Amino acid sequence: MSLDAVRLRRAVQRELDEVLAHRAAVLSEVGPELGPVAESVARLVSGGKRLRPAFAYWGFVGAGGRDEDVGRPGAVVSVAASLELFQAAALIHDDVMDASDTRRGMPAVHRQFAALHRGQGWSGDAEHFGAAGAILAGDLCLSWSDEVLTGAGLRPDALARVKPVFDRMRTQLMGGQYLDMLAQAVPLGTGEAAHAEALARARRVICFKSAKYSIEHPLLIGAALAGADEGVAAAYSAYGLPLGEAFQLRDDVLGVFGDPEATGKPAGDDLREGKRTVLVVLALEQADAAQASALREGLGDPALDPAGVDHLRAVIRETGALDRVEGMIVEAAALSRDALADAPVTETARRALADLVEAATARAA
Repeated sequence: MSLDAVRLRRAVQRELDEVLAHRAAVLSEVGPELGPVAESVARLVSGGKRLRPAFAYWGFVGAGGRDEDVGRPGAVVSVAASLELFQAAALIHDDVMDASDTRRGMPAVHRQFAALHRGQGWSGDAEHFGAAGAILAGDLCLSWSDEVLTGAGLRPDALARVKPVFDRMRTQLMGGQYLDMLAQAVPLGTGEAAHAEALARARRVICFKSAKYSIEHPLLIGAALAGADEGVAAAYSAYGLPLGEAFQLRDDVLGVFGDPEATGKPAGDDLREGKRTVLVVLALEQADAAQASALREGLGDPALDPAGVDHLRAVIRETGALDRVEGMIVEAAALSRDALADAPVTETARRALADLVEAATARAA
């Protein structure tokens, strides 16, 4: 019997609560000072859409997988929970690299540790302490994600199928993170060739930093759990990669135009962080001299005020970049739906995966 969306989210949360309670107890053996580390992770994983667990679960169900065939009851939910811990590691480290202030409506983990340092009146630099604490918390999440996967109670053959996909996902995400960091460091060129190169770079970042680890790889993990053949895996890739691109394009739009109440991040944060997204690259491609100058001056300015954010938003709209990205989202989602229509999956999973197209591309966070 398959789980509906609400029950799946609850089951994943219960698993995460149990996992983190146990890991907090292990940390407490080091000393009570480790309490804030465990608490920061627990707060972070208490929220989120649970998209990655959903794609893994329905990838498993769609391939005809049954709990009793892969291991102990609940093993599939444990695998899904391991993806949330991996995402937590990625988010914590990403926020350090981007110097983000908030995540999911709360202070980012490195800001929490910096505030702890200042509140206790400790010696040294609070921001450095915060970054160091967050790096360690992210490392713990990365380690715990592997512990949860390998300790999920899978049969040896099922674990042997899943582990290579899981490892590939983690390695490629780190590569995508580096590409994202590199894209912000490479000077923005001018001219048709430079814009084409920047657009290709931005789309490659989308593929490896988001599309694969958010959607394609969770689906492939579910398929591997079920022992699916290459035809199912290929169908999942055909569905998952365009949807993953649409998902990240929507996130890029929300990073500039989103409501902070819904996104959990300040308005225009991607502009202050200097993100070289498809949205920004397309705006630069069509900008006149004054518009291009405003974009180049404002992009990456951490002191960009609300008026500056509004001005850059207006530029992005006026160049037609926002409309073009919205069109790209529609087109990619359509490709995903077409691939799903032809995919050799169970009808229950087909309906759930169709609903996930809407969830991943919704105009609100």
